[in-house]
Amino acid sequence: YEQGVALGPVKAQGPAKTTGTTIRFLPDASIFQATIEFSYDVLEKRLRELAFLNKGVRIRLVDERGEEPREAEFHSSEGLSEFVAYMNRAQTPFHPPVVFTGRDDEQAVEVEVAMQYNDSISESVVSYCNNINTIEGGTHLTGFRAALTRTLNQYAKSAAPASKKDLTISGEDFKEGLTAIVSVRVPDPQFEGQTKTKLGNGEVEGIVARVVNDRLAEYLET
Repeated sequence: YEQGVALGPVKAQGPAKTTGTTIRFLPDASIFQATIEFSYDVLEKRLRELAFLNKGVRIRLVDERGEEPREAEFHSSEGLSEFVAYMNRAQTPFHPPVVFTGRDDEQAVEVEVAMQYNDSISESVVSYCNNINTIEGGTHLTGFRAALTRTLNQYAKSAAPASKKDLTISGEDFKEGLTAIVSVRVPDPQFEGQTKTKLGNGEVEGIVARVVNDRLAEYLET
């Protein structure tokens, strides 16, 4: 294909000696007018991300453009817990990464959340839908934040001494030192804008909130 048009009919190439699919992509200078030079650093960041989001998958990046080839391999056996630890590598964490998973069979939506608090004052929360980084968040992130605030507040009140029972802690209080990853798999995702930076599926908010409510409450009790 060239600019969306097939250059010829589909041809049978088998039988193949190996399984799988090979895709070759060459950028078209008439479309990508700014630059057709691939950035190794951008690809390295993205492929490392994909390895964390899809545990068990092994991804190799090979750059043969220079005199000395550059090569990297990405693989994660633990997935999001390793991702959170990687994001917190320059911080001092308070506890091991906590991972919550859940699924809504009716909507076929899968949820995976990993979180860890550290001793910094900043917050670092990233969200994904079907491996796409939704940098503007969306319904999955809204569900996570609402459930986090509600569940931690309920636990704090139940564990507090009588003189502190009326204490209300805001969502802002729970952001400090928080590192979290919210990843969902949605059969029919609806994104706001062509860049797919914000998830709009309304049902996902409640699903994520239920998973975090249940799993976080169970974690706090145990």
